[in-house]
Amino acid sequence: GFIFQVASFQGVAVRSLSTSSPHDHPEHGRLVYKGNLAKTVLGVKFFSYSTSIFNLFMMPYIMLKSGIGVESLLVQGAFYGLIGIFTFVTPVTLHLLTKGYVIRLYYKDEVDTYTAITYNAILAEKATVFHQKDVKIPDISKMFTTFYAKTKSMLVNPMLFPNPQDYNHLMGYDKSSIFKFEDLEAVKEAD
Repeated sequence: GFIFQVASFQGVAVRSLSTSSPHDHPEHGRLVYKGNLAKTVLGVKFFSYSTSIFNLFMMPYIMLKSGIGVESLLVQGAFYGLIGIFTFVTPVTLHLLTKGYVIRLYYKDEVDTYTAITYNAILAEKATVFHQKDVKIPDISKMFTTFYAKTKSMLVNPMLFPNPQDYNHLMGYDKSSIFKFEDLEAVKEAD
C-alpha cells in the first residue's frame, strides 16, 4: 500500500508540474502582466543585503586590525559613517525604490479586482489586492510609480502587457471620456 501511495503521489506531482506554470494562481485570477526585471530586482536586493551583513560582521575585525580605535574621534566617526551608509542606507534606499515593482499582476474579471505581486523588505513575495476604482494615476509622472493602488505606489511597464486592453482597463483609460454634468460640478466644487 505504501509504495503505491508514493508512486501515485509522484504521478500527481509530475502531472501538476507539466500542466500549470509556477505563476498560475487561479485564486488571484488570470495573469495579465509579468515584470521582466523581477530577477534583477531580487538579485540586486539580495546582493545589497548580503554585503550589509558582511560589513556588520567585518567592522569589529577591521577596527581591531587597523588600530582605528586608537586614532582620533573624527577619523572614527568618519569611518563609522561611511560603513553605516553602505550597511544601512543602501539597502533601505533600494527597498524604497523597488518595493512597488510589480513582478506579476493578476486580474479577476467577475469582481474587477487585481492582485499585484511585489517583493517585501525580506525578499518574500507580497500580494496586494485592489479594485480597479482604487487605481489613481499621479498628476505628474513619477520616476518609480506608474499608478497608486489605494495609497501604495506601483510600477509596471505598459509595453509588457501581452494584451494592451488589460493595461487600458487597469489605468481606467477604457472608461468613457464624456463627463456627466454632475461630475463636472463635483470637480468645480473640489477646486
